[in-house]
Amino acid sequence: MREFLVEITTTVPDGTPQDEVDRLRAAEAVRAGELARTGHLARLWRPVGELRSIGVWRAADEEELHEKVLGTLPLRPWMSLTVTPLESHPNDPGRLDGTR
Repeated sequence: MREFLVEITTTVPDGTPQDEVDRLRAAEAVRAGELARTGHLARLWRPVGELRSIGVWRAADEEELHEKVLGTLPLRPWMSLTVTPLESHPNDPGRLDGTR
């Protein structure tokens, strides 16, 4: 699987009832857990003081990432995304193959 850096900003539409927001956020947490267990969601951070997230996501390609991974998130209709494809850096201390 390829890795992608994904920045997500979620904007709740004005007038959305709080119970709907709460329901979708709970469903989002469940779906994120499922995607983590299947290896599609590798890491997720929230910058201090900001209402956005930054994560490392995995998929076969960008089409799969959008359609079968990010597109399955319950809050996706309210999200704006920035997707950056990643590749391994030769000096990455976390490389699994041990080569330099």
